[in-house]
Amino acid sequence: MYEKFGQFINGEWKKSSKGETYEVVNPANEEIIGSASKASSEDIQLALKSAENGLEIWKNTSPWERSKIIRKISELLRKKTDVLAKWLTLEVGKPLTEAAGEIGGAADIFEWNSEETKRIYGETLQSRFPNTRIHVYYQPVGVVAALVPWNFPIILASRKISTALAAGCSVIVKPDVITPGSVMELVNICKEAGVPPGVINLLSGDPAFISDQLLSSDIIKKVSITGSTRVGKLILKKAADKVQRVTMELSGHSPFIVFDDVDINKVTDMAITAKFRNNGQVCISPGRFYIHESKKDQFAKLMVEKTKKLKIGNGMEKDVNLGPLTTKKRLEEIEQLVETTKKEGGRILSGGKRPSGFNKGYYYEPTVFDNIKDDFTITKQEPFGPLVPILTFKKFDEVVERSNNNELGLASYIYTNDMEKANKASELMETGTVAVNTPVVAVAEAPFGGIKQTGYGREGGSMAIKDYLNIKYTHMGIHYD
Repeated sequence: MYEKFGQFINGEWKKSSKGETYEVVNPANEEIIGSASKASSEDIQLALKSAENGLEIWKNTSPWERSKIIRKISELLRKKTDVLAKWLTLEVGKPLTEAAGEIGGAADIFEWNSEETKRIYGETLQSRFPNTRIHVYYQPVGVVAALVPWNFPIILASRKISTALAAGCSVIVKPDVITPGSVMELVNICKEAGVPPGVINLLSGDPAFISDQLLSSDIIKKVSITGSTRVGKLILKKAADKVQRVTMELSGHSPFIVFDDVDINKVTDMAITAKFRNNGQVCISPGRFYIHESKKDQFAKLMVEKTKKLKIGNGMEKDVNLGPLTTKKRLEEIEQLVETTKKEGGRILSGGKRPSGFNKGYYYEPTVFDNIKDDFTITKQEPFGPLVPILTFKKFDEVVERSNNNELGLASYIYTNDMEKANKASELMETGTVAVNTPVVAVAEAPFGGIKQTGYGREGGSMAIKDYLNIKYTHMGIHYD
């Protein structure tokens, strides 16, 4: 499946200069999907030079022309949803319906940024001197390195690519080795839409090797990474050597707070939606469920009932709700976290094992825990999988303090019919995003990102493009004869 792609450099797909490849595995059945091209040092240097040349073309392309091309990408994404969704399901494991939703989200992001490119506003300031004027304007930051994770490869690549294009930057995209084909197909769509050669480049292969060489280059002026906090810190240290600008959206451990004045049936429906999207392998997935003590038993009962109704299976099959976890490593880590939680005193209400009848694939049952305490490993370590740890609380101030007692700060969820309580809690949450009475967090038109050790910078909304622009001011003397 990967034969038509490779490394994308100067507008063309090329095999690795050394001819090296790596295998990509289907998590649903552990079969080899195919062999993808592995970038060499020579390939990386060619991509850097290509992006440098592409920058000169793209930054001098009018915003209106850039806008037309970016919008065309959005249109092609929607047109080719079926093809892209198949790639996502094969590589990530998510059900086809979820995969199609990801493509729709990616198309929205490109459409949004097609408009943003025409709305990069400067300003003129009144000078303190009568014979001078002050002009403030924005210029593209330069060549961008876009480091893309495996869990939402198309939508996260789209955030980085579309914003870079809107700002007038060129970009080198590095997909994860787990999901190269999805991003390759996206980049091919960008080519089809009319993005000039050199403006978008793609390097596939060893993540550390490629990242180190990109960040060691004077050509790279900005890095955008979505990934773990551990990897983000390594990237940040590397970027410091060249004082490269960095946008980081890293790990999350989202609190899900349920007060005592809500319809628990409706709330558990939203909990299912938020938690089990991509089988819990989402940075914004709820990780700690704080339920008011008066509603805990009802919440737990309904979560058990509803998770048992979720259909587990190959995402290509009809009506499947939960596909496999994406890698063997992820499955083993979930198994270990479940065992640790049991040893620490957690009680499994449902799940807690691999489902019967699945001899191949990285499947794991949705698992609901009770008797969870604040000092358990699962409340500190991001449970990047289908795990629901339930805790209880009594008072407002108590749950806010406990929710914020975590080094990560990406998203939080609040459920209450008391809008005063909702507003107060929203202000007090130490997270970059707060969802109130909805399971939806990330949308194209809103700024998305975290605080604390989840990183900084924003992707999405009108603020994102500023991270891809340099601010310049000119103090101009005016002399009248």
